[in-house]
Amino acid sequence: MLAATTVTALAVGTGTSVAAPAPAAATYNKECGAGYAHVNQIPIPGRGTVFLAYNAAAGKNCVVTKRDTSSGSPLWVGSWLQRNQELKSKQEQYGFFTSYSGPVYLDAKGKCVDWGGEIDGYVVARYKTNCGTLV
Repeated sequence: MLAATTVTALAVGTGTSVAAPAPAAATYNKECGAGYAHVNQIPIPGRGTVFLAYNAAAGKNCVVTKRDTSSGSPLWVGSWLQRNQELKSKQEQYGFFTSYSGPVYLDAKGKCVDWGGEIDGYVVARYKTNCGTLV
């Protein structure tokens, strides 16, 4: 049934069909600041990407959740970060944003981190990653 509907819609139109261009994927642009290097990411398909960055000199992690596009209406976007299984260490930022949420920072030198983000109800996370050398 869907194929018939699509064909009908094309026949009624101008006779040509052009797919809408896919939005450019979000990229990390040093939103965490100087000294922070991009070390990991989680895509949110069709919406954006959650980026994890690390500053070795400071021993701090940073998370930013970026939308694929910064045009249009603000959407609910969130970023969070914590030392692995340490709920008391959790740092987070949520709100309505047109481009990105964060940065959120956490001192986690030599520790594994749990981190993630959300865009418009689509939630992604990783747990016990980017572990430093445990001394």
